[in-house]
Amino acid sequence: MAFQVLVVDDSEVMRCIVKRVLSMAGIDLGNVFEAGNGKEALTVMEKHWVDVVLTDINMPVMSGAEMLARMKSSPTLADIPVIVVSTEGRDERIEEITQAGAAGYITKPFRPEDMAKTIHKALGVDPDERFFEEPEGSDF
Repeated sequence: MAFQVLVVDDSEVMRCIVKRVLSMAGIDLGNVFEAGNGKEALTVMEKHWVDVVLTDINMPVMSGAEMLARMKSSPTLADIPVIVVSTEGRDERIEEITQAGAAGYITKPFRPEDMAKTIHKALGVDPDERFFEEPEGSDF
């Protein structure tokens, strides 16, 4: 089953890196949508089915935390798993975002297997049943 993914980050370069790592992680991908901030992401989710959202926290216009809060208050978006991908690695911040409803947290830099494990867990997919080949020297 191919998963529809939304990558939300204000950096186009980081969105490209996340998409590249997704392809390296052995995730069965359908469409990979992109948004530059939380507001754009909500618009994408109004138009397209999304299985999982990968988002940064700190973005202009609407942060990842605000987007998560709006998703959790929406009957149509509340059940979509949101995984935060951020440079913020403080335990307090991770706990705060998790308490707000994030399904996972990946700290930059990250490796394809970190992303695969977190996405599989958020989607309830058994990672042992998925093919995964670890590329050499691929930390991002």
